Amino acid sequence: MNKKIQMKTPLVEMDGDEMTRIIWHAIKEILLNPYIDLKTEYYDLGLKNRDETNDRITIDAALATKKHGVAVKCATITPNAQRVQEYHLKQMWKSSNATIRSILDGTVFRTPIIVNSIRPFVKPWTKPISIARHAYGDLYKSVEMRVPGAGKAELVFTAENGEVSKETIFDFKGPGVLMGMHNIDQSIVSFARSCFNFALDQKMDLWFATKDTISKTYDHRFKDIFQEIFEHEYQEKFTAAKIDYFYTLIDDVVARVMRSEGGIVWACKNYDGDVMSDMVASAFGSLAMMTSVLVSPDGYFEYEAAHGTVTRHYYQYLAGKETSTNSMATLFAWTGALKKRGELDGIHELVDFGHKLEKAAIKTIEEGVMTKDLAQLSESPDKKVVQTKDFLKEIDTRFSALG
Repeated sequence: MNKKIQMKTPLVEMDGDEMTRIIWHAIKEILLNPYIDLKTEYYDLGLKNRDETNDRITIDAALATKKHGVAVKCATITPNAQRVQEYHLKQMWKSSNATIRSILDGTVFRTPIIVNSIRPFVKPWTKPISIARHAYGDLYKSVEMRVPGAGKAELVFTAENGEVSKETIFDFKGPGVLMGMHNIDQSIVSFARSCFNFALDQKMDLWFATKDTISKTYDHRFKDIFQEIFEHEYQEKFTAAKIDYFYTLIDDVVARVMRSEGGIVWACKNYDGDVMSDMVASAFGSLAMMTSVLVSPDGYFEYEAAHGTVTRHYYQYLAGKETSTNSMATLFAWTGALKKRGELDGIHELVDFGHKLEKAAIKTIEEGVMTKDLAQLSESPDKKVVQTKDFLKEIDTRFSALG
C-alpha cells in the first residue's frame, strides 16, 4: 500500500445533518482515509449539537476557518417550526450558512459539475457557469408596510448630527404596500473583491450586472464600486491572466448568457443571485451536481454542497431501506477543500489527489454507473443504478485504476 499523503495545516471540518451526514462519513471511510493522513479540526454542526451549544459551535467553526484558512462543510438543517418540534429545540436557530457567511464576510460561488452524458438544457452551454451571489441586504433585509389608505410615503434619513433628508416615495390615493431596502459600501466592496479573486483563481471571465439605468443611485453604487476596485486593484492582474471583466444590464446578461458557451463567473446582486443560481443548477441538471464555495476577500475558503440534507432519503435510511443518494456535490466539497489546502501549503500531492478523485467520480458516471437521480438525466445508453455507498465504492475502483 502506498504511503498516505501527509498534511501540514488542518482543514476545518464541519459535520452536518441527516443523509448528507451519512454520506460525509462514508466519503471519509471509502475515499479519503485510505489515501490521506487526514488532518482536520472537527466541529459538529448537526442540529442537536447546535441546540445544545446555543449555536456557539457554528461561531467557533467560523472563527476556526479564519485561523486555518480552509473549511469543508456538510449540509445542515435550517430549522422551521416543524423542525423545532421534531428535534425539541430551544429556539428556531438561524441558518448556519448565514452565520458563517456573516463572520467571514464572504461571497458564495456555485458551479455545476460537468458530465458528458448529462447535457445542459441550454444547448450552447459546454462550460460551467459560476454564480456569485451577494448574500447581503436588498430584499432579504427589507422593511415592509401595508398601506391602509390615502397618504404620503416618504424615505427619511436622519444623520448623526440631526440633519434630515427626505424623498417622497409615492402619494397614495388608496391602499397599497411599501418596502424599504438597504445595502452598505463595505459589503459591496467585499463582494467585488471576492468576485475578482475567484475569477482570477478559476481563470474565468467575470460578468457583473445591475439595473443602473432604472436604479440610478442604488444599483449604480454597485456598478461604481466594482469599476473603481477593478481599475485600481485588478485590471493588470486580469490582463496578465488573459481574462476580462465585463459589466452590462441584468436583462442584457440574461440574454447573452443563453447564447454563450459558459465558462464565466456571473456576479449577481442578492435577489438576482438567488433566482439565477437555481436557474443555472436546473439547466445543468441538478442541485446535487452543484459545488458551492464561500470566498472571503481576506483569503478564507469554505467548501460545501449546494443542496440540503436530503431528508426523504434519510427517513428511508432510518427505516432500513436502501437509498441511492447522489454524493457528487459533497465529494467535490471535500476535493475542493483539499486542493485549496494543498495549494496554500505547497503540497502538490494533495492537489493532484483532489483532481484525480474528481476525474474518477466523473468517469464513473460517464461509464454509466450512477445514482437514481442521475439515471433520469443521463443520455448514457447503458445505465447501472447503484446504491449510495456502492456509488462511492465504484468511484474508488476507478480512482485506484488511474494509478
